[in-house]
Amino acid sequence: MDEGPEGSPVGASTGDGAAPGRPVVVGADGSESALRAVRWAARAARSAGRGLLVVSAYGGVDPSLVADAAIWRRYQQELLDQARVLAGRAVETAEAEAPSLEVVHELVDGPAAPALLERAGDGLLVVGEQGAGGLGGALLGSVASTVAAHAEGPVVVVRGEVATGPDAPVVVGVDGSPASAAAIDFAATVADTEGCPLVAVHTWFDPLVDAVPEAFVDLDAITGDERRVLSEQLAGRSAIHPDLDVSMVVTRSRAVRELLERARGARLLVVGTRGRGGFAGLLLGSVSRGLVHRAPCPVAVVPPPGARARAHTGARAHAAAP
Repeated sequence: MDEGPEGSPVGASTGDGAAPGRPVVVGADGSESALRAVRWAARAARSAGRGLLVVSAYGGVDPSLVADAAIWRRYQQELLDQARVLAGRAVETAEAEAPSLEVVHELVDGPAAPALLERAGDGLLVVGEQGAGGLGGALLGSVASTVAAHAEGPVVVVRGEVATGPDAPVVVGVDGSPASAAAIDFAATVADTEGCPLVAVHTWFDPLVDAVPEAFVDLDAITGDERRVLSEQLAGRSAIHPDLDVSMVVTRSRAVRELLERARGARLLVVGTRGRGGFAGLLLGSVSRGLVHRAPCPVAVVPPPGARARAHTGARAHAAAP
């Protein structure tokens, strides 16, 4: 078990949200949710031919709250000792999942979210849906929701059932936005690496259409237009991934409802941070936010390349806020 340096290797972006040579970063806090994330991250790192950086954050308590310096030092040492034990358990879990994987761990004295964001950069970051202080699955953990909103690169929130069979697809939501274009790139790379199918899902829903009798609406024409949107966004991926099995789904439905249904039995559900109708000031769109709370499988949230620098600007301040 190696304790790594404060930073992680940095390489040029490949366009799929991960830099060559950069390890997969995973948060570990001793919870069962975090250990599931460690196992998922270990498999992902092995498949991608990368190392794994396990980050265990502890502390983050204002020392002015403890009047006695000796008590404070003793408390800090207890936190450090506990963090070492939990990090060791996470590393053992990763090595058991992928025995040949290079695993490094780092202990960070401070809040988890900014530590994970800093070390992941624009590479892949993996977290569990709940931390050690979670509420039994009732709410998405604060660390998971923070990093999903602020990360420069893709974030995978490991939740639900983790399917690994060869027929378990990667499902990606597509809506014609820049964020969904980045999500397609990430999803296609994962599916190609894993040798599994890719299912691209595009939904449309117009309340004005619902208000008009179907006899006066050409639903086939609308569906055809929406299928062209999907085809245009998928164009060019076959040249990059010639062996990838891609299927398209175009349906008249709410996006969250359809993606939740399609995600049953999937190995990964991939969405952009914001959709075509999102507001620029929102960090997570309603679709991505709904899916990370309710998906039946792990969810990857992928930001568009142009949004990464803007997201990173305010990430540390927001993540460290009480």
